Amino acid sequence: RLGGLWLLGLLARLLLWGSPGAWASYLRRSSSCMPIPHSMALCYDIGYSEMRIPNLLEHETMTEVIQQSSSWLPLLARECHPDARIFLCSLFAPICLDRLIYPCRSLCEAVKRSCAPVMACYGYPWPEILNCNKFPADHELCIAAVSMDENSSSRRMPRASCKDCELEEASTAREILESLCANDFAVKIRILRKNTTTTTTISDFDLDPSKVEVLKHGPLLRTEIPAKLQQWLDIDATCAHNIMRGTHAGVFIVSGEVQSDKVVVNKAYAWQKRNRSLHQAVRRWKHHRCPEQAG
Repeated sequence: RLGGLWLLGLLARLLLWGSPGAWASYLRRSSSCMPIPHSMALCYDIGYSEMRIPNLLEHETMTEVIQQSSSWLPLLARECHPDARIFLCSLFAPICLDRLIYPCRSLCEAVKRSCAPVMACYGYPWPEILNCNKFPADHELCIAAVSMDENSSSRRMPRASCKDCELEEASTAREILESLCANDFAVKIRILRKNTTTTTTISDFDLDPSKVEVLKHGPLLRTEIPAKLQQWLDIDATCAHNIMRGTHAGVFIVSGEVQSDKVVVNKAYAWQKRNRSLHQAVRRWKHHRCPEQAG
């Protein structure tokens, strides 16, 4: 899944580092190497097969490691950062070498920047045990980020939304029209899942600019809607992933709100032949008057 890419990079750095020297003191003599069990879903099949116990979070038994690491699985499901799994596993399941290898401070900071706001949505602060200041600077021997640095990327790092966004089941045409009236904008769009060679869990999505039909633009200019929706696809990976439901391409009716300089999608319907209510609602929309318009 991670292709061992980051692991190969780490081993290369170890070879360049030379003899252990002072780093040998980092080795916890009482620790032992153990296979990463299949039941440790967070780190099983991450690219190496053995880990040290106790780990870098001072968990003494494998039972404790499995129990504590499983509490982080919901965060990974939110896809808040592509390197979140590497960062967490470097602590929960440190690679079994002749010295302890910590995550770099920059890796911690990057993951925290993207994931802490999502944790805050559910009332969980970034724990003190993961204080980034505890980890070594990048010029020291440590596990660095695998994904492209967000500051040098032409596209923003995907960020998960706090909102649980799911594909709606089209009910009646009337209810769909009421939903369109309640939102700032409504658009018929085609979304494509990009074919990437990255090894992260996050998928990239593109908007097909030739397949954008604006039903309602609200406070937005019609010409800026495609760019705003592409921005939404870039930063709301979880919502887009849930809407696509594993497909590689699809046509959807999406509606939502305009918040500051971005759009937030509240409703999404799959544009399919069997959704007769959706087709009927779109046909009626051109002549439909929302309650505030009628008043």
